[in-house]
Amino acid sequence: MNAENTPVTVIGLGNMGSALAAALLDRGHPTTVWNRSPEKAKAPADRGAHVAANPAEAVAASGLVLACVLDYDALHTVLDPVAEAGGLAGKSLVNLTSGSPEQAEEMAAWAAEHGAGYLDGGIMTTPPGVGSPEMMFLYSGSETVLTTHRPVLAALGDPLYLGARPGLASLYDSALLGLMWATFTGWLHGTAVVTADGPPATDFTRVALRWLTGAVSGFMTTYAPQVDAGRYPGDDATVDVQIGAIDHLVHAARARGVDTSLPELLRATMERAAAAGHGRDSFASVVEVLRAPATP
Repeated sequence: MNAENTPVTVIGLGNMGSALAAALLDRGHPTTVWNRSPEKAKAPADRGAHVAANPAEAVAASGLVLACVLDYDALHTVLDPVAEAGGLAGKSLVNLTSGSPEQAEEMAAWAAEHGAGYLDGGIMTTPPGVGSPEMMFLYSGSETVLTTHRPVLAALGDPLYLGARPGLASLYDSALLGLMWATFTGWLHGTAVVTADGPPATDFTRVALRWLTGAVSGFMTTYAPQVDAGRYPGDDATVDVQIGAIDHLVHAARARGVDTSLPELLRATMERAAAAGHGRDSFASVVEVLRAPATP
């Protein structure tokens, strides 16, 4: 059987699970689905999916099982009886349920106890993006599972393998979401400051995107080796210089009636770095105080 017609089971048909099933069906994979609420299986069934009567039947239908349910408690509720009956032995379980790195590690050990190969995943898109090769799906755990099923997983998005530690995908997922929220909030704060003087958000955003994809991404590329080495040469702009610059943002925001709590938080973090002896170091040195958060 070639990759184009590899059977796949999808357990969980919320918005994301339904998108996963749709992408697999679009690529011609025989797809079995199961969901606690049977009515959610109607849409994939109308597209040709087989609807299993219960989780045991769903798992038995395919060598590759994708799980995307509410949380790990729900996942155990569904799969524990199947595993106890020996139904997971020899299966490849790809878990796309959101959770913590520690939960992923525990789930990998549980799967191994029941004879299943385990791959943990992080979906770095919303449901409409599933199926696009431009969207990342992060995976960690069994490299054998990834290698064996890569052509099938590529139907969902670009499979990016992070390593054998099962918790890595969840760890990256959480950190990348933090980056996204911080970026969104910084952009929205800047938008509030600029639009207070009249320019529209669309004009500011065009400039902001050029700044992010050019200079800012370049700084990140430069700073990453500094973080790895623990050495922060201040040959571009030091923390002390950045503190002076952020004072201008605080002033501009306050003068326009825009909330200043975000830049003040950033300034306080920079000031902690300076107080720790990093005033003449690059901004990357701020990581040192982030690794040792201030006590309340």
